[in-house]
Amino acid sequence: MGQKVVLFSDLSGKIVEDGELVKIVVTQHPALLDGPVEIEAAPAELAAIDDQSIDVVSFEVFAPGEEPRSVVMPLAEFDKLATDDPMDVVLKAAKKSYAKPARAKSTGEPKINYGSLEHAGKPHRGKVNDAEKQIIRDHFDSVNERLAGEGLRVIDLADPEMVARYGLEELVEERAAVAKPAEAISEATDEA
Repeated sequence: MGQKVVLFSDLSGKIVEDGELVKIVVTQHPALLDGPVEIEAAPAELAAIDDQSIDVVSFEVFAPGEEPRSVVMPLAEFDKLATDDPMDVVLKAAKKSYAKPARAKSTGEPKINYGSLEHAGKPHRGKVNDAEKQIIRDHFDSVNERLAGEGLRVIDLADPEMVARYGLEELVEERAAVAKPAEAISEATDEA
């Protein structure tokens, strides 16, 4: 049985016929509370963005006694803040700022090792590493029993995306080869 994947635009909800979606990472928006997000759109929906884009400047304000805040504003408006010299002169004369790199926020929970028999196959957004793939290949049935027992989705060998994600192509072939002789025996006994 074949499968058909239907792609649609997050912006318009319309189906994208040619199958080409453009990934958009929204890094700043008043509605974003937990960092950047990804959306997808048809290329035609973004045709006018170059005409509508504006030059902006982003900066942080560190006022005494207040939390630092980030500001994004049109470049022309920012340039007007410099009244003694042009803004490009002010910026060239300014001292270099060495921003501290952002550190990943810890949730306080221990990191899950998906490369262990206890957690292999659990749904997660990260990349499936070689250790997790090997555990799933070596213990496929017990991993699926555990997943089902935990109320999680099981790994379906009929799902091409799951097969590719977990590197189960050889297992699919092995199970298909075992199923064919069993089907032949079943057909022979039905005929007798």
